[in-house]
Amino acid sequence: MSDGKQFTLYSHKSGPNGWKVAAFLEELGLSYETIFLDFQKGEQKAPEHTKFNPNGRIPTLIDHKNGDFVIWESNAILTYLAETYDKEGKFSFSSGLEKYQQLQWLFFQASGQGPYFGQGFWFKLFHSEKIPSAVERYQNEAKRVISVLEGVLSKSEWLVGDKYTIADLSFITWHVGAVNALLENYDISKEAPHVDAWAKKIQARPAVAKVFAEKAAAAK
Repeated sequence: MSDGKQFTLYSHKSGPNGWKVAAFLEELGLSYETIFLDFQKGEQKAPEHTKFNPNGRIPTLIDHKNGDFVIWESNAILTYLAETYDKEGKFSFSSGLEKYQQLQWLFFQASGQGPYFGQGFWFKLFHSEKIPSAVERYQNEAKRVISVLEGVLSKSEWLVGDKYTIADLSFITWHVGAVNALLENYDISKEAPHVDAWAKKIQARPAVAKVFAEKAAAAK
C-alpha cells in the first residue's frame, strides 16, 4: 500500500478528470496518494503506467484495500467509489429510476462535455496551427452543453433527485476551466444563471474547495 494510503491516484496537474476523482475521494474521507504524470515526458504512455491503464490516459485509480483493484475512466471511477464506499447513498443513487438518471448524466459528461470542452482547449491553446473555425465550433458546443444543464437546473437544484451527487461532481472541473479559459465574452451569470449558481454551490463544498486549491497550487 502506498505510504499507508488506501488509494493511489495517477493524475495530471492541470487535467480536469483526475481532480474530480480527488474531490470525490475527499468527499468520502478516503486516504489517497496522487502521482502526477508528466505528459511532456510521455509518462502516461510509459509501461509503468500502461500496465495499469492500457489507454495511457489519466485518471487511473488503484484500491489497495480491495486487492489492488485498478480502474480507469473518471466516471467509471466515480461509480465504483460510490457503489463501494457510499453505501448510505450520501452522494449517489444506487436504486430506483434515479440510478439510471445518474448514469445518464455521467454518460453525457463523458460523451458531451468532456470531448467538446477538451477539443476546445486543444484548438485554442495547444494546436500548432491556429484554426479559428475549430475554436469557434467547440466554443459553441461548450455553450450548448451549458444550455442543456441550464434547462434542467432552472427547474431543479441538482441534476438528479433532490441532492448533490456524483452526477453534479462529474461536470465541475471541466466547467470551471471552460468558464475561465475557453469561453470568451461569455457572462455565465447572465447566459446560464442557474448553472452558475449550481457550480458555485459545488465549488463552495469543503472537499471540492480543498481540491481546487490544491490544483491551483500544483499549477504554479
